[in-house]
Amino acid sequence: MSALRELQLAFRDGLLGDPGDAVLRAIAGDGLEPAARLQIYRHHVLTTLGAALAGVFPAVRRLVDPRFFAYAADAFVRAHPPSGACLGEYGADFGAFLDDFPPCRPLPYLGDVARLEWAVHAALRAPDTRPLDPERLAAVAPDDLAQLRLRLDPCASFLTSAWPVDRVWEANRDASGAVEVDVGSGSVHLEVCLRGDEAVVRRLDPAIFAFRRALAGGEPLGAAAERALALDPALDLTLAIRQLLDEEIVIDLARERGAEP
Repeated sequence: MSALRELQLAFRDGLLGDPGDAVLRAIAGDGLEPAARLQIYRHHVLTTLGAALAGVFPAVRRLVDPRFFAYAADAFVRAHPPSGACLGEYGADFGAFLDDFPPCRPLPYLGDVARLEWAVHAALRAPDTRPLDPERLAAVAPDDLAQLRLRLDPCASFLTSAWPVDRVWEANRDASGAVEVDVGSGSVHLEVCLRGDEAVVRRLDPAIFAFRRALAGGEPLGAAAERALALDPALDLTLAIRQLLDEEIVIDLARERGAEP
């Protein structure tokens, strides 16, 4: 590793922790102490990243109060600095962080709300795709269907929660007014997907959820069907596949990963 690269990494770490003497010696004072100059830059970095998180997680911010959110965001940034230059890609691990952040223990559903907000954010940033022509699926031989893999639109994501986080999110996503939500009303199986230019969150039946999540994870049609039928033996698989096509969530198919039939 070059000396410049080592200094760059040390400077990055110094922004979020103890800079060390080597970093401070590399900073020109020019009328201002190196530590003070570094602090100005640190403040800018923390403020920028905190604002980026606030933009992605407005419901979480509203649930905990802006001042507490700033405190949690600061702790997250210091523990999980960005790995890339695009701010729009930062924050995927915020939900997991909140799960383990001791001050958030009175709100055990907070991490799931953050995961839902991230799914909405990711859906809105997903690349444009074209839905699969249903005739391509109709042309597949019946004996090949079980091994067929249906590729779902990358905007689609699936998450479960022991709490009604969709209602919590809807009640806190903007400043339109507080809505009472019974957080003990039960678990949910959620799909997040684009409809036009809008990210839509909706509840799915457990069997349909298992079917779609398995397909999204790359499992072949036969394995995904087995997961769904284990939960609901009466499930109409033909209808489940037709709904996917009608909703234009399927964008491609293959017998094996990367191999088009």
